Amino acid sequence: MELLKKKCVPCEGGIPPLSDDEEDKLVNQVAGWELNRGSMHKLEREFKFKNFERALAFVNKVGTIAESEGHHPDIHIYYSKVLLELYTHAIGGLSENDFIVAAKINAIK
Repeated sequence: MELLKKKCVPCEGGIPPLSDDEEDKLVNQVAGWELNRGSMHKLEREFKFKNFERALAFVNKVGTIAESEGHHPDIHIYYSKVLLELYTHAIGGLSENDFIVAAKINAIK
């Protein structure tokens, strides 16, 4: 997958978020993720696990990806469920970085 080969580029703002068309093209490359086009566009996915311990182990793997990419999701843990939200805070919407991180999270084994 093309997104897996990419590295996040630091974003300090000053650029516009992706257009709806750009988002639609990229979301097709990250299976299981959904676009939330509320007041701020976000990429979201819920993961379900057998128990809290496995959910937490997954979150730790997500944290490793986030640190290596310098791009961090919002993480919500509900016992055996983990909800991840990705968006680029500095631009108030989605950038390619969000889709790169989503693709790398999807590759977690």
